[in-house]
This record gives sequence, structure tokens and C-alpha cells, in this order.
Amino acid sequence: MPTKPAGTLYRGKVGMWSWVLHRITGVAIFFFLLVHVLDTALVRLSPEAYNAVISTYKTPLIGLAETGLVVAILYHALNGVRIILVDFWRKGAKYQNKMWWAVLVICVALFVPFAIRHLSNVFHIG
Repeated sequence: MPTKPAGTLYRGKVGMWSWVLHRITGVAIFFFLLVHVLDTALVRLSPEAYNAVISTYKTPLIGLAETGLVVAILYHALNGVRIILVDFWRKGAKYQNKMWWAVLVICVALFVPFAIRHLSNVFHIG
């Protein structure tokens, strides 16, 4: 009699991690856009309130959050291209694991120079 596998069927493989990270980054980007629309709408209601909110964004904590937002956008966009290739390219499913690793490498290659420049501005280094 065959036994059923315990727990999840994914077991931590590339497909599961790409799916999880894509969902997490998508939700993070959604909440950023929601906050962005709301704080931008303040300018019509009260320019003073808008200026007060914007001044709170000039802190190191928000600078770190912006860094996280950029890496989320990079991963989400590049992984979205990978998903399109998996869906519409005949050999996409065959190469989906390699494409995910390529997404990570490209994401890091684009993110590191940005992070160095951005964080040096945030923490007033150099």
C-alpha cells in the first residue's frame, strides 16, 4: 500500500521558493504603493500635513526600507519575466530552475551597486 507524503509536496525546492518570494515581494510592493498614494493625496488636503509626513521619511530607518523596496521590485520584476518565459516558451519548464538562479544573480548584480550608493547617502558616508 503506497504511503502519502507528510506535509507539503514542495519540500523547499526552487519552485516553492520562487513562488513564496514572488508573493511576499508582491504584497510588500502593494503596501508601498498604497502608502504612497495616501501620502501623495495629502498634498490636496493639507500641504502642511504632506510636508510633515514627507519630513518623517528622511530617516535612516526609511532609507533602509527604501533599500528593501528596491530589492523587492528587482526580484519581483525579474521573476515575473521568468514566469512569463516558463509559461510561454516551449523550453521554459525545462530551464525554470536555471532561470531562477539567473534571476537571483542578476538581482544581486543590480542591487549591490544601488545599495552601496543609496546607503552611503542615507548614512552620509563619503
